Amino acid sequence: MTKTPVLYHCPQTRGVTTHWMNEELGAPCEISLVDIKKADHKKPDYLKLNPMGKIPTLVHEGVAVTEAAAICAYLADAFADKGLAPSLDDPKRGAYYRLMFFAPSCIEPAMLDKFSGTVRENPSSAGHGSVEDVLGAIDQALETGPYLLGEKFSAADVIFGSTLNFALMFGAFDKKPLYTEYVDRLLARPAAKRSHEKNEAYANDLGWE
Repeated sequence: MTKTPVLYHCPQTRGVTTHWMNEELGAPCEISLVDIKKADHKKPDYLKLNPMGKIPTLVHEGVAVTEAAAICAYLADAFADKGLAPSLDDPKRGAYYRLMFFAPSCIEPAMLDKFSGTVRENPSSAGHGSVEDVLGAIDQALETGPYLLGEKFSAADVIFGSTLNFALMFGAFDKKPLYTEYVDRLLARPAAKRSHEKNEAYANDLGWE
């Protein structure tokens, strides 16, 4: 059993987010490419690690972690010396968790509502409420900046920023300067640029056009 974390990854998937996180940490993970175009993510061996058959998955010391936000939170704590998570006794730890998990639990479903034109008659019945609720919360989270926790970049920015970037990229949300400036700030980070370059190389390695 190796102590080196193994990150099961595929370009052009949510794995891009955790791959970026890995780069922010100095690339401590071994990358194992999974070709979704060949349905490798639905093969029995992979489903033993991730029953949903989704990308990404992290395996570390025999423990499998799935879901991008959970993987980023796990890695931030596993490599705490890199400073990408507030310490357990830091008052910002609460906001860190809240904003990290707000992205998949609220921003993503709001994106889907926008794409599908869904108007909920009873927004309180949905975990994310309404699209307007979500956008208002995003505004509040970004208004102090430059990062979610103020001056210090954290793993929460990786998750929140990636999700917001997808929403802007696919036209789910309007490209307000508050949003685009935040996302551009994140994508200009050296680790984000390295991740992008490596993902292009991975796509070529897989024979993708």
